[in-house]
Amino acid sequence: MNGSALLERPRAAEYHAPVDSPATVLDEGVVEAFVAGDEAALRQLYDATSRLVFSFCRRSVGADLAPDVAQEVYVAAWKSRERYRPEQGSLTGWLMGIARFKTIDALRSGSRRPQLADSEQPEDQGVDEHRIDGMAQRMLVADALGRLPERARQMVELAFYEELTHTEISERTGVPLGTVKSDIRRGLDRLRQHLEGFDASGS
Repeated sequence: MNGSALLERPRAAEYHAPVDSPATVLDEGVVEAFVAGDEAALRQLYDATSRLVFSFCRRSVGADLAPDVAQEVYVAAWKSRERYRPEQGSLTGWLMGIARFKTIDALRSGSRRPQLADSEQPEDQGVDEHRIDGMAQRMLVADALGRLPERARQMVELAFYEELTHTEISERTGVPLGTVKSDIRRGLDRLRQHLEGFDASGS
């Protein structure tokens, strides 16, 4: 690859900000430029998603191995960028699908496993693919919700976490019923794009 310093092993200092914060929105121009091989777009992708990817890698393989696995995720995404299809889901979801495979590979490989402090143990000590998939999908859902405007996020959370009907949400919040429905529809569309992209990474 015509190398970019971006694809070198990340430094721990790059992750001092909260690793659970959501990825920022990638506009169509950045996505198209990334697929076309623009390294500036790769940098934008990295800046927008690295906290999410690193957080997932850290929870999966532990803090010591996470930078190496995260590096592999971006190298793999860059090399296979022409396979990404926007109509199949979001680029963030696709990237997290690659991260899923890379963490599973790392756990299977028998790579050296350092002794970690209890607070830094990965969530999964074995190669439980279902648990890793579930964790990645939960983080994608949280990311998608975090991208929504505050009102739309509230509507989706009331519908799915508190299991309120649209009418009950309207009555509780004072938001017109039509607005509740449209907010939830847009929120579900964002969730769908993320999860479809995640599934498409394996195709």
